[in-house]
Amino acid sequence: MTQPIAWPNPKRSLVAILRGVKPDEAEAIVGALIETRFELIEVPLNSPDAFTSIGKVAARFGKDALIGAGTVLSAVDCARVADAGGRLMVSPNVDADVLAMAVARGMVTMPGVFTPTEAFLALRCGASALKFFPASVLGPSGIAAQMAVLPKGVVVGAVGGVSDKNLADYAKAGVRAFGLGSSLYRPGMTADEVRATARASVQAYDEAIARISG
Repeated sequence: MTQPIAWPNPKRSLVAILRGVKPDEAEAIVGALIETRFELIEVPLNSPDAFTSIGKVAARFGKDALIGAGTVLSAVDCARVADAGGRLMVSPNVDADVLAMAVARGMVTMPGVFTPTEAFLALRCGASALKFFPASVLGPSGIAAQMAVLPKGVVVGAVGGVSDKNLADYAKAGVRAFGLGSSLYRPGMTADEVRATARASVQAYDEAIARISG
């Protein structure tokens, strides 16, 4: 059996969720994110012509960032993401077939979980990290309670309602990866606007980690 790929070790585990981005603007938006030191980029598959966007940004920025897809709901789509050059697979749920395909294609994976049952299933299926979603419902304390029973060293991410305004609260609870959606990017935003929100997110992350480390 192919071994699962470990979660990478970027300077900042901030996943940019570009839901709604279009192919003709994807390169400029991702370029702005990489300028501000984002290293994890997700184009949800319910975005317009998502596979084209993934192919474009993977070809241009694949050496600078981990590019991939979110809202991956089938093994067929997972394979299409890999064929387009994507190396990151994010989903809102745990699907054994999707995770098996991602592992077989050598992709980093972050499936969505909400309960301990789902979390342990995802790990058995080869997840690189766990995406607690929607984090706004569980809250930092709910995620922390589940982390108490998870194996040590598991990378835990929070997605859904997470922003530069509350990122520190999740960091205090032990979360180390953060998926940023509408607080970072909304359809219609320019590259300059995204650059500004990205800088705010990076600053919030750095300050939160510094407080924990200090």
